[in-house]
Amino acid sequence: MPYEAKDYAKLLGMEGFSDTLLNNHFTLYKGYVTNTNKVMDTLAAMLKEGKAATPEYAELKRRLGWEFNGMRLHEYYFENLGGKSPLNKDGTLGKWITSSFGSYDNWLADFKATASMRGIGWTVLYHDTIGAMLFNQWINEHDTGHPSGCQPVLIIDVFEHAFMIDYGLKRADYIEAFLKNINWASAESRIK
Repeated sequence: MPYEAKDYAKLLGMEGFSDTLLNNHFTLYKGYVTNTNKVMDTLAAMLKEGKAATPEYAELKRRLGWEFNGMRLHEYYFENLGGKSPLNKDGTLGKWITSSFGSYDNWLADFKATASMRGIGWTVLYHDTIGAMLFNQWINEHDTGHPSGCQPVLIIDVFEHAFMIDYGLKRADYIEAFLKNINWASAESRIK
């Protein structure tokens, strides 16, 4: 069953994000969905044809991680946008943040610092389901750097395409706009 691109048009008109920026970002996301399906179809055909031991099959297997994670991370990112309410600090996620970072302000300072690091990538608030704690992690590429056994909770895309149309090189301003639009209920639903 092929993956289908989700419709995030409800985010259009969101404060701090132009419709041009969002529509470009949605198009990029749809490309990841399309490419994930293409790679999976090609891999299935190659397996059926007995070509699984070829270098081409191996390279496509590696490529699948890039395309799939590009698709899924964008879905997490778009789904944790569009909120208007602040984090309920007495809710599940609020308590996890306080327990893991000492306070919301400590988490926020670390999240901003991580998202502001030089380079392209993602900043992800992860829930370590084994160690029972939260931490912020820099992910340089879609397919590398994800800690094993961890569930993404809150994702910010800090590749240039996520902000340059609206903010140019002012990543800090983009991060502030992102923080004003977090859908905390969506992020909290990812805590298992």
